Amino acid sequence: YVAAVYEHESILSPNPTALVDRQSALELMGRNLDIYEQQVVAAARQGAQIIVFPEDGIHGFNFTRSSIYPYLDFVLHSQSVKWNPCREPYLFNDTEVLQRLSCMALKNKIFLVANLGTKEPCEHTDPHCPSDGRYQYNTNVAFNDDGMLVATYRKHNLYFEYAFDTPPEPDYKLFDTPFAGKFGMFTCFDILFFEPAVNLIRQYNLKQIVYPTAWMNQLPLLSAVEFQQAFATAFNINILAANIHHPTLGMTGSGIYTPVKSFIYHNMEGYGGKLIVAEIPVTTTDYKTSSEKTAGRVSEKGSEQLPPLFYAEMMYDNFTFVPVWGEKGEVQVCANTLCCYLNYRRAVLTDELYALGVFDGLHTVHGTYYVQACALVKCGGLSFSTCGHEVTDATALIDLQLWGNISTPYIFPLLLTSGITLDFADHMGWKNNHYFISKNRTAAGLLTAALYGRWYEKD
Repeated sequence: YVAAVYEHESILSPNPTALVDRQSALELMGRNLDIYEQQVVAAARQGAQIIVFPEDGIHGFNFTRSSIYPYLDFVLHSQSVKWNPCREPYLFNDTEVLQRLSCMALKNKIFLVANLGTKEPCEHTDPHCPSDGRYQYNTNVAFNDDGMLVATYRKHNLYFEYAFDTPPEPDYKLFDTPFAGKFGMFTCFDILFFEPAVNLIRQYNLKQIVYPTAWMNQLPLLSAVEFQQAFATAFNINILAANIHHPTLGMTGSGIYTPVKSFIYHNMEGYGGKLIVAEIPVTTTDYKTSSEKTAGRVSEKGSEQLPPLFYAEMMYDNFTFVPVWGEKGEVQVCANTLCCYLNYRRAVLTDELYALGVFDGLHTVHGTYYVQACALVKCGGLSFSTCGHEVTDATALIDLQLWGNISTPYIFPLLLTSGITLDFADHMGWKNNHYFISKNRTAAGLLTAALYGRWYEKD
């Protein structure tokens, strides 16, 4: 099927904490919706059957609970009411944004997924009802090609979004399409947690996911395109991921992903939006896994000098590292219960420092979640203290095999190359209670090769 995602540079309120009236809010949102409309037309012209827009794309961000209120549309989250906002605009008040989105889908005969702020009044008898008498949600909406509202999803894992409430229970939301079957949806930070993202995919055996996001890139392990790709590979699914484009805030990175191929956009230099349209297979074939002869314990050769262990902070976590020196070799490094092993050979010896790092613990900055990671990274310079820095360019081409005795089945294989481009492992899978990836020479210089394990039970 043909899918489209649009990375949108949103027109933002100059002062998001200021209180404005509904009319001014609609005016600002209207300017973003005008751009959406042009992109829907362009996508439909290229044969797209579905288009996905990013999180916060219509209203922006950094609101307070009261300042976002004029920007919120009313949405009924019950699935019992069948409603076409374009054809029946009179059914509910404060649904101007929904009406416009619905009409775009209808006019262009395309499925459309977008993110907006929504409100729902609640009774004071409801123990969860906020003191101002309403729920405010970060919401994805999906419309079919007739403009019908077919699904609404309320973001569960809020990322410092004080304007919004967490829904009482996680939403598991899907919608059906004639061209690719069922699509599930979740938003941004949700991708790092079991609920609802992983549970949704497993319960409904989904192969297609739509994913609006407003993601701030964090190298070396959580760049948007890097993690989106790893997620598609780990779950053997297709992901349509639309990110916002604000390079000054570190926000870029969208794509259409299958487990074996990606169509991505990552641009920290240019301004303006970007439409990606790609044709992808409906069914994902199982990723090739094979057993590799060398994936075993590294033998301890007593006489050899072991490289020094050192510690450095990477993405706010205290990693234990060992340098990866020379043209080829085998190294290992352990922390807590986790041991990571690397077998490597460099095509040409460059003057770049690489290190193999391990972290097995609770990540506690900007969210709390348990990580088990084995990561080969290019350091920022030649001193140990630069390992874990954000690096975007590399020249070393490396043959590698990386494995670890990771305790969780949820492992995201990361393979990031120079200029924030993606590569794919040749083989991956379990062998002797170790998970491994292997790669014969990346297409570009290696930035990160990692196994990012999420041990959800220990969150």
